[in-house]
Amino acid sequence: MPRYKLTIEYDGGPFQGWQRQENGPSVQAALEQAATKLDGAPVIVQGAGRTDSGVHALGQVAHLDLVKDLAEDKVRDAINYHLKPNPVAVVEAERVEEDFHARFSAINRAYLYRIIDRRVPLTLDRGQAWRVPKHLDAEAMHAAAQFLIGTHDFTTFRDAQCQAETPVKSIDKASVSRLGEEVQITVEARSFLHRQVRSITGSLVEVGLGKWTPKDFKAALDAADRKRCGPVAPPDGLYLTAVDYPPTP
Repeated sequence: MPRYKLTIEYDGGPFQGWQRQENGPSVQAALEQAATKLDGAPVIVQGAGRTDSGVHALGQVAHLDLVKDLAEDKVRDAINYHLKPNPVAVVEAERVEEDFHARFSAINRAYLYRIIDRRVPLTLDRGQAWRVPKHLDAEAMHAAAQFLIGTHDFTTFRDAQCQAETPVKSIDKASVSRLGEEVQITVEARSFLHRQVRSITGSLVEVGLGKWTPKDFKAALDAADRKRCGPVAPPDGLYLTAVDYPPTP
């Protein structure tokens, strides 16, 4: 059975998250239903990460095995045809070796969080970004974000329902920048804890509002205490932007 790697983008608003579940629509189920119509046999889609309800993706990666041996563009176009009207699209389909695994083969994941700091309600970006009605100090937020880089106990930024074996993770890159009225937070790591990026974002906003200093943020991280976390940011502004894999020999 040929294996295909899919690069996927989606609007997470209508879904209960990536993972297939009984209590509502999921991105995984939508893809499996579309692929099953293409292949004529049940198809299981394995994703690189389980984005939460309302979280978006520009570069989610998944893999699937088909009975049919089809050209890559045929797989992409046919799945997209059967995905309608779901706000999900396969951007690219690539034939890969049978030992490729979207989750376990990944070596890096990148997330973007979009914040728009203005008093006026959002229109075009409604559901696509977090509106904060007060001006944010992006430079102070960036300074605080630098304390995230390296290996730490991230208990402070770990959701109570997280099932990871350990709260210790390594963050490779973290930055905060401003583009007009939009503040963008980018974070890269091999893997993340449940709601880690949203927890970090909420605390960085406390810095941006002047409620915390960058040193306060570091103290909260070092405390390894969930009670020290700021308000958790909503899912609207979070995007899984890329998943990286080792180069093909």
